[in-house]
Amino acid sequence: MQELKTDILVIGAGSGGLSVAAGASQMGADVVLLEGHKMGGDCLNFGCVPSKALIASGKAAHGQAHASVYGVADVVPQVDYAAAKDHVHDVIAQIEPMDSQVRFEGFGVKVIREYGSFISPTQVQAGDHLITARRVVVATGSSPLVPPLPGLDQVTYFTNETIFDLRDKPAHLLIIGGGPIGMEMAQAHIRLGCKVTVIEGLKALGKDDPEAATIVLDSLKAEGVAIHENAMVAQIRDNAGAIEVVTENGEIHAGSHLLLAVGRKANVDRLNLEAAGIERTRTGIKVDDTLRTTNRKVYAIGDVAGGLQFTHVAGYQAGVIIRSALFGLPSKAKTAHIPWATYTDPELAQVGLSEAQARAQHGDAVEIARFDYHHNDRAISERKTKGFIKVMVVKSRPVGATIVGHQAGELINLWSLALANNLKMGQIAAMVSPYPTIGELNKRVAGAYFTPRLFENQTVKKVVRFVQRWIP
Repeated sequence: MQELKTDILVIGAGSGGLSVAAGASQMGADVVLLEGHKMGGDCLNFGCVPSKALIASGKAAHGQAHASVYGVADVVPQVDYAAAKDHVHDVIAQIEPMDSQVRFEGFGVKVIREYGSFISPTQVQAGDHLITARRVVVATGSSPLVPPLPGLDQVTYFTNETIFDLRDKPAHLLIIGGGPIGMEMAQAHIRLGCKVTVIEGLKALGKDDPEAATIVLDSLKAEGVAIHENAMVAQIRDNAGAIEVVTENGEIHAGSHLLLAVGRKANVDRLNLEAAGIERTRTGIKVDDTLRTTNRKVYAIGDVAGGLQFTHVAGYQAGVIIRSALFGLPSKAKTAHIPWATYTDPELAQVGLSEAQARAQHGDAVEIARFDYHHNDRAISERKTKGFIKVMVVKSRPVGATIVGHQAGELINLWSLALANNLKMGQIAAMVSPYPTIGELNKRVAGAYFTPRLFENQTVKKVVRFVQRWIP
């Protein structure tokens, strides 16, 4: 057994773990990084990157089939599903060097390609290495949840960890789960020429603003995706080579391939947390607002911490950890300014409180500012007029924003900035956007907030009339 001592031990080389390792090492700390699987974690290999690459393939095919509105003849796209997957893996390969072992060793990080397991509150075993660390950061991420559905073990099924290796185009893809992953994959596959059925036990995109979610779901249905809601799965079976999903209400959905997209589970099984005195919750590792676990020398960040499961959250939390673990400064993680997006077409994005949450929390003090895409000249020019932006405002400050429409995932950045810095709507309205851009929507919705105050205010009108009588 080789014994090592280090300042910072990072378990997991996904987004959060890599950010901690790179930052800590470059600032002078001694860092050991453990990774038993692939460098880059879920985001690079199975999640954000490959899904967006496949979505891009679907977008290209959809564009060929719907070009006549721009004066270009529609054509039936000749989809090579295997070549689309080659595109996916080429994208991964291009990004891979940024997360590689060689690059992080260049930062001075000692990388050990083994899983880690606690054997005491301060010691972790990884293969034949015994590591004693001043601080430990657990960043092991999450994996697809595979529920114990009757008959599932009798059929071949895919998750986000395996679907991107499938090279034979599904004739009919059944997707169990109507969350962001399920809906993104549904639209990508329908555009690549597959028949697609989504089976959701409750409400599809149920965690999002209902009005915004409806626009996305209606768009997918218009493209041919069959979406069945309130359809709890009772059984899965093989029927002469076809996969059948039987729901509790007696419906039978038959297809050629099955994708499970019902959620995620924290990767904690290998860690032996009990040996370190670390408590678990239903969703992951128990942490406080400083991201410390019940073992004060151990932090947990990203999906394994059981909160918002987004790559950018793990990256943000890495910064919180570095401030605390390296400099001993007080540092707390906040969530009010954390945005998220679903990359369907149209996109759906949210930051802060939804309308329902804002009304529940602030009551009549909430004002809703809204602007629709069909009033934006750039959206009209590009035939992308479906959608809206609405901002929840309390005492002239935004407390949340919901955007559904073209480039919603880009537009939401400004509102994250506003919430992070406690900006007022007047500061947003003072922004000047180039014309014509989709980005003007952000300024226009701020203008919509002031419209009744300026143009429907009798006091303002009286002041203007008074001033006009006296100006030479």
